[in-house]
Amino acid sequence: MDDATPPDPDDVDGALTGIDLVVVENLCSLPLNRLALDMVADALKARPAVLHHHDLPWQRERYAHVVDVPPDDPSWAHVTINELSRRQLDARRGISSTTIRNAFDVDAPPGDRDRARAALDVASGERLLHQPTRAIARKGVPIGIDLAAALDATYWLVGPAEEGYGPELDRLLTDARDRGVRVLRGLPSGLTMADAYAACDAVVFPSSWEGFGNATVESAIHHRPLAVGDYPVARELAAYGFRWFPADDPAPLGKFLDHPDPALLDHNHDVARRHFSLATLDRAVAELLAQRGGLPR
Repeated sequence: MDDATPPDPDDVDGALTGIDLVVVENLCSLPLNRLALDMVADALKARPAVLHHHDLPWQRERYAHVVDVPPDDPSWAHVTINELSRRQLDARRGISSTTIRNAFDVDAPPGDRDRARAALDVASGERLLHQPTRAIARKGVPIGIDLAAALDATYWLVGPAEEGYGPELDRLLTDARDRGVRVLRGLPSGLTMADAYAACDAVVFPSSWEGFGNATVESAIHHRPLAVGDYPVARELAAYGFRWFPADDPAPLGKFLDHPDPALLDHNHDVARRHFSLATLDRAVAELLAQRGGLPR
């Protein structure tokens, strides 16, 4: 994304030949590669397109000064994945958009708990806390570690360190081990994220900011309790009826793990099915296209 070489305009135009509708996934939402953003935006002028925004510049400190992204054109529809972004896009840029939240296969097959825990060398009675994120400042790694320590659980961070967070992560994990917390890193070869959810006893998602936060729904699909941070969009998702635990207070989750309540997990799965299934996505996209007059002919 940070490549200084711009795309070839002929390659971009050639890729669009014969295309009725272009969906741009976040490329025109953040200036991660400004040359590519400008090239694509120019190529799409007067062409039907949907700009799908996961993040917006003012939501990231390093891009808060950027005032001309995302671009706009009368032929385009803008889609955000949360209501906060939809409101901000209108207020800051005068761009109208539609909120279509992320959707999931709510009938995804479960992972293999026994195989995954064997691959991780996790004993049958060992409590495993899974943090399904990368390691960057806003993902709340210290909160996840503290929760694991309080629950006497092994802490499992699946994603890599990015954005220069490696040295800080090394310090945090060294300190965690000094405190007696067992730490696991990465996803062993041959395991899927479904296996990861199956292997764990609980999920921690202590972010301070997410455009959505797929773990909120994925944990429900895989019937795992979730301890979540109080990031703004989480409040939107919680309004659908999810029952979560606070990431910064171990007592409620600890009580649940000591005395599990399957009804809570069934409830969360039902919320995911009703509001975040692929069927809901189909309906939302069909409605969007109908409002725009359907696909061009």
